[in-house]
Amino acid sequence: MGNHLPGVYIVSDSIGETAEMVVRAAASQFNSGGMEIRRVPNISDTETLDEIVYKASQLNYLIAYTLVLEDLSQHLEAEAAKANVVCVDILGPIIEAFKQASNIEPRREPGLLRKIDEMYYRRVEAVEFAVRYDDGKDPRGILLADIVLVGVSRTSKTPLSMYLAHKRIKVANVPLVPEVPPPEELFQVEKGKVIGLIIRPEQLNQIRTERLKTLGLKGQASYANPERIMEELEYADSLMKKLGCPVIDVTNRAVEETASKILEIYYRRLSNV
Repeated sequence: MGNHLPGVYIVSDSIGETAEMVVRAAASQFNSGGMEIRRVPNISDTETLDEIVYKASQLNYLIAYTLVLEDLSQHLEAEAAKANVVCVDILGPIIEAFKQASNIEPRREPGLLRKIDEMYYRRVEAVEFAVRYDDGKDPRGILLADIVLVGVSRTSKTPLSMYLAHKRIKVANVPLVPEVPPPEELFQVEKGKVIGLIIRPEQLNQIRTERLKTLGLKGQASYANPERIMEELEYADSLMKKLGCPVIDVTNRAVEETASKILEIYYRRLSNV
């Protein structure tokens, strides 16, 4: 072999990424030349395993595998032993350790890690979406969103957008202000995607007054003026009626509780599509 590591067949019933990372990490501990890796993903039959073992024996390669189905892993181990091919189980020992420590049977389902990774990246994407299309920054997000929240200022649009983003749902939100015409996209979006948020005027007045205090401003500012609040709420109500969107009253509701109502509407709409 000289100063070169042997080649490696990466065998997996998923995509083989985990095994390849482990093999490369181990190989980095050796001061040697290049190492050839051949990845064989989505294994589901013993015939393919037999072929890989034969090729590995001819090329003097070793085999590193992540096969969660026991019949496949046992077959591979048996055939590799017959052919004197070094065969390394990447996942088996740690799965067995978890099983012994917990007395819980593993699911033996291929590709679970990839599914978890996909869920993680969808969550990250949804969070980035919520930030990009928060507070009506870019109306183009309305047509791209899974859900569009509309309401006057301080109806929890942003916290709800972020909460739902962690459920992997892309949310855009649009503030409703009487002096600012609503974006045309609100009337173009698929029916049922827009959800209106309303709140009782007295609670909104209280929330806005506290908000002004934290900013060091006087409570008498128009932002917290009862007449101004009624004007905004009436405008929002009329626009929501034009949109024909479902409406949720967020008065005295926690973000989680409102989000649960939004999710009900969202999944009901999906089931009717």
